[in-house]
Amino acid sequence: MKAILLLEDGTVFEGTSFGAKGQSCGEVVFNTSMSGYQEILTDPSYNEQIVTMTYPLIGNYGTNQFDWESRKIFTRGFIVKENCNYPSNWRNKDSLSQYLKDNNVIGLEGIDTRKLVKHIRTEGAMKGIISTGLAVSSLKKKLQSYPGLVGRDIVKAVTSKKPYNWNEGVLDVLTGKQQKPKKQYKVVTFDFGIKHNILRMLRSAACDVYVVPANTSAKQVLKRKPDGVFLSNGPGDPAPVSYAVETVKELLGNVPIFGICLGHQILSLALGGKTYKLKFGHRGANHPVKNLKTGKIEITSQNHGFCVDIDSLKDKDVELTHINLNDNTLEGIACKKEKAFSVQYHPEASPGPHDAGYLFDTFIELMSR
Repeated sequence: MKAILLLEDGTVFEGTSFGAKGQSCGEVVFNTSMSGYQEILTDPSYNEQIVTMTYPLIGNYGTNQFDWESRKIFTRGFIVKENCNYPSNWRNKDSLSQYLKDNNVIGLEGIDTRKLVKHIRTEGAMKGIISTGLAVSSLKKKLQSYPGLVGRDIVKAVTSKKPYNWNEGVLDVLTGKQQKPKKQYKVVTFDFGIKHNILRMLRSAACDVYVVPANTSAKQVLKRKPDGVFLSNGPGDPAPVSYAVETVKELLGNVPIFGICLGHQILSLALGGKTYKLKFGHRGANHPVKNLKTGKIEITSQNHGFCVDIDSLKDKDVELTHINLNDNTLEGIACKKEKAFSVQYHPEASPGPHDAGYLFDTFIELMSR
C-alpha cells in the first residue's frame, strides 16, 4: 500500500507502507545505528517521534521477546530504506512488519532515506505526519494541529503510574544466568521514561532498585532512606518537567544522585543551568565523547533532541566531565559538593570499545562513602 511522509515545510516523501495502517504525527528524526531497531522502537525517549534509520536494510534479524526496553513501542512511526520481510536469527519471533502491525505503528519504506536525513540535517528536525490512504491536503490540516515537543511535558505520558520493585539483572551470555549479587545499596529510581537495561545494570551493581513515578516528591523519596537516587532518561523538553527539577533541588546534598540523558538535563537545571533544543539532535550508537578526566574517547549510544547550555554552568560549582566531539556540546557534569553527577549519553548500552559501565561503579562509590 502507498504511504507518504509530509513534513511541516511541505516536503513530501512517497513510499510503501508496512506494519500498521493509519496516520500519525510526530517529530521526524534520524538514528545512525546499524542495529538495535527493536530497542529504539521501545525506548520511551522516542515518544512522539517518527524515527528514520540511516542504515539501508532494517529488520534482517527480526524481533523477539528479549529486546524490549519498556512495556510498549513509543515511536509514532518508523521509516527505512528497505524492510526485510524474511528475517533470519535464532531468537526471531516475528518480522519487523508484523511487530509494527501488532503494536499499531506505521512503517514507511522505499523512500530515499539519505535525502530525508540530509533535509533534516540542513533544515533541522521538524514536525511531520506519516500516513496510509489520505490525500496530502487532508494531512496538512492534521499536521497543523499537532503541537510539537517544545514547551510540553511528555514525560507524564511514559512514566509509571505507581512505584514498583525491580529485580532483573544483566544476563551473562556465557552462563545464561542473571548477574544478581546480594543487595547492598537502596536506590530510588525516577522513571522519566526509563529503559530496562538501566534497571538491569543497577540491579547487577548490587542495588535494591525501587522505581517511582516522575512526580514523586523529595519527601516521599527520603522517607525510604535511600543510599542513592537515580534520574532516568526520558522524552522531550526538560524545562516543562519543572516538578522534577524542584524535587531534585530538594534532594541535592541529602543523597548521592546519578542521572542519564533527560536525568542529566534535569540535574543540570536543578544546579542552575539552562537547556535548549538542538538543530537535529544526537541519535545513534556511534557518537564520540571525550572523557575530560581520563582523556579517553568513548563511543557512545545517544538519543536526545535537547541539550544543556554549557555556558550556563560556567559560574556554577559544577565540573564539566564529558564533551561531544562532533559538536562540542556538553555530555557530562559532576558536582562534588552535592555528590551528584550525570551524563547525556547512555552508558548502559555500551556500544563501543570503551565500556562506559564504569559510571555505575562511580555511583556505587559515592553511595559507599
